[in-house]
Amino acid sequence: MLVMAKTTANFTSSPPYHNYNHKATSMKSSIGFIFFKPSSRISLLPSNLGGSCKIICASALLAETIDRIHVDDNTRICRFCEVGDLKNAIELLCRSEKSELEVKTYCSILQLCADLKSLQDGKVVHSIISSNGMVVEGVLGAKLVFMYISCGDLREGRRIFDQILNDKVFLWNFMMNEYAKTGNYGESILIFNKMQKLGIEGNSYTFSCILKSLASLGKVEEGKRIHGYLHKLGFGSNNTVVNSLVAFYFKCGRVQSAHKLFDGLSDRDVISWNSMISGYVLNGFPENGLQFFREMLCLGITVDLASIVNALVACANIGIVSLGKGFHAYGIKSCFDIDVMFRNTLLDMYSKCGDLDSAIQVFEEMHQRTVVSWTSMIVAYVREGQFDDAIRLFHEMEKKDVRPDVFTVTSILHACACSGLLESGKDVHNYIREKKMESWLPVSNALMDMYAKCGSMEDAHLVFSQMPVKDVVSWNTMIGGYSKNCLPNEALSLFSEMQWKLKPDRVTTACILPACGSLAALERGREIHGHALRNGYSSDLYVTNALVDMYVKCGVLVLAQILFSVIPKKDLISWTVMVAGYGMHGFGNEAIATFKDMRHAGIVPDEISFISILYACSHSGLLNEGWTFFNSMINEWKIEPKLEHYACMVDLLARTGNLSKAYRFIEKMPIEPDATIWGALLCGCRIHHDVKLAEKVAEHVFELEPENTGYYVLLANIYAEAEKWEEMKKLRERIGQRRLKKNPGCSWIDVKGKVNIFIAGGDSHPQAKKIESLLKKLRTKMTDEGYFPKMRYALINADDREKEVALCGHSEKLAIAFGMLSLPPGRTIRVTKNLRVCGDCHEMAKFMSKTANREIVLRDSNRFHHFKDGYCSCRGFW
Repeated sequence: MLVMAKTTANFTSSPPYHNYNHKATSMKSSIGFIFFKPSSRISLLPSNLGGSCKIICASALLAETIDRIHVDDNTRICRFCEVGDLKNAIELLCRSEKSELEVKTYCSILQLCADLKSLQDGKVVHSIISSNGMVVEGVLGAKLVFMYISCGDLREGRRIFDQILNDKVFLWNFMMNEYAKTGNYGESILIFNKMQKLGIEGNSYTFSCILKSLASLGKVEEGKRIHGYLHKLGFGSNNTVVNSLVAFYFKCGRVQSAHKLFDGLSDRDVISWNSMISGYVLNGFPENGLQFFREMLCLGITVDLASIVNALVACANIGIVSLGKGFHAYGIKSCFDIDVMFRNTLLDMYSKCGDLDSAIQVFEEMHQRTVVSWTSMIVAYVREGQFDDAIRLFHEMEKKDVRPDVFTVTSILHACACSGLLESGKDVHNYIREKKMESWLPVSNALMDMYAKCGSMEDAHLVFSQMPVKDVVSWNTMIGGYSKNCLPNEALSLFSEMQWKLKPDRVTTACILPACGSLAALERGREIHGHALRNGYSSDLYVTNALVDMYVKCGVLVLAQILFSVIPKKDLISWTVMVAGYGMHGFGNEAIATFKDMRHAGIVPDEISFISILYACSHSGLLNEGWTFFNSMINEWKIEPKLEHYACMVDLLARTGNLSKAYRFIEKMPIEPDATIWGALLCGCRIHHDVKLAEKVAEHVFELEPENTGYYVLLANIYAEAEKWEEMKKLRERIGQRRLKKNPGCSWIDVKGKVNIFIAGGDSHPQAKKIESLLKKLRTKMTDEGYFPKMRYALINADDREKEVALCGHSEKLAIAFGMLSLPPGRTIRVTKNLRVCGDCHEMAKFMSKTANREIVLRDSNRFHHFKDGYCSCRGFW
């Protein structure tokens, strides 16, 4: 009776079930359970059983009622799940007795949690399952795994998956596919291998997933083994599997293998054809992809959305806008134009084909725009150089509450980088901080690139230092940024740090070599060359071009020539680097010959190539040749001259003494001259001692760049060399009023891997006394041989003795003398100076090369000087 009382209490507290059918003796619920109703048979029992019979009948009736109530909780939970009412389903689940609940009920509510992506509710259900002592296995275990993974908790889903014994291929496929979706293809492959060891036979979806994972990791041989395994299992003619194999071979670059599979497929569906179109496009053969599209049409195969999208991608890669417009029309007739993917691809096609107006029209007519639509339009503006419009569209996108993705943000940062819009870039950075997107590695890398290209390396370094994870792109961006922003020491320092943490790749090598060239750090450059050879990077054209440039700038023209000569297929950069190298070293005729060889090789010169050849003509005094190239650039190649080209021509005229022609040339320029052009003429005035014209030119320069100390110093030098001390005094007062400071002359030389720096007039070097003594001896010997110091280069108003002392303290002399003391006899002395070499140092270097029987290579701010046997390669043009 106590038991009956307790049961009755439970019964009365439970909510009544109102859908009971009184007319039927039994009823089947919507989920397949059968429960029984009280029937008239109870009242037909013999009457002589008396009171005991009444008790038995009451117990039986109560038991049936209890069974009905148990079933009712399961049914009600399942019905809540059917209508998507997760809240009431969870509440009823929490109130129900554990003995009442069935596996199907748990599965129903877990399925709803998965459908609604409600991880929190799913965890509540899991907790109830555990507290009720349910064994997590079979269908219940599978449903728990499904719920966790569907709600984004792959880690917990995997933990349960590893604990249950499940031979359902669906669950294994599901796990493999989830890892593949997150990019963890290696784990997907491990699950497949475990599946095989357990003897669980895969289906077509299993093999599609494993082939996708293998293709993404480029594991060709493993894919081939799967291919053989498939044939043994009899999947060789299965369309789904063969299509996956075709896609696998295309992704691995095995075009012929993919084509062979397609040819052997007897029952080709639209996916087979689409795989061929997209595969050929992916591998850089868009024409072949379009040919398959034409074959589809000719054979009457129904073209679907994927077919037309792939065909549009092919058009974009070829750049044939007329064909793309034809596909556009075909898509409209086939009613594909209502699909946002079709519109996005159209937009991208018009953009890549250079038809920005059509791209804008497609974008404006789109009723539905996804983040891809906005990003494609931003990229279209960036591609056409309309950076302001790209930034405007980004802000408009924000106002429309469309959340930018990683591609959007990196694209807009690229726009800021290309246009040098630092403030706009900082605004985007603030947005990135607000949205907490800095943790995305591509975004941080794009931020660093933007700051580097805008010249703000401090901001770039701040981003770099705060990154929790850095990849090789991160390091390369910073190293390349330091190199391009004239911070070679910082680049080399970061490169050394990188070697302790990550292996440099070919891009790193190409980024660090310019830093070696900037410092003329030959030994370090040779070390990096060795690193490139050991790792097979020297076959990369980008690296080889950087090596040629490094040897040119380090003064080893012979090695640059050798490397250049063995490049099997030279591109425009290869030829331009070599032309510029010859020009920098004063070999104008060799530069011209190389330029002509480039033309014979079928390489079309660009504006940079012409800057290099005009520069070479200027530094070798080849006036007629320079005019020929300048006119050819305009008339033959239809290249509009820019300021750099005009600067080269002014420099060429000025160096060859045609100062008046140079002035008239500037006056007739179709574009406004900048300080560089007037500065080139001012340098010519110094060479040819034209003080009157120098004063006239200097005023133009001071107006354009009033804070540039170099031009004031240049005019001061002109006054000093002409011994116009009063004018020089006034100019110095003017400099003082503006609080301008001159950069001191500085030279450096690398001896036994150590860089020794010398400052003009400095005596802090450990061997300063020995250097001073050697220079005095050389001065005496030069005087004995009839050479007298060129006092005008002392640039001070003093007696000859003081001027001579000042001349002896020039930094390049100190560095060359140190080289003579420190390097073995016959070793080439290589010195770099931050300013232009003065005339006296130039004469003394020639004498030192003859006296010491050494070759001296001096690189100043303008060019290289090769001193040998008392002569210089510049022949007076510097």
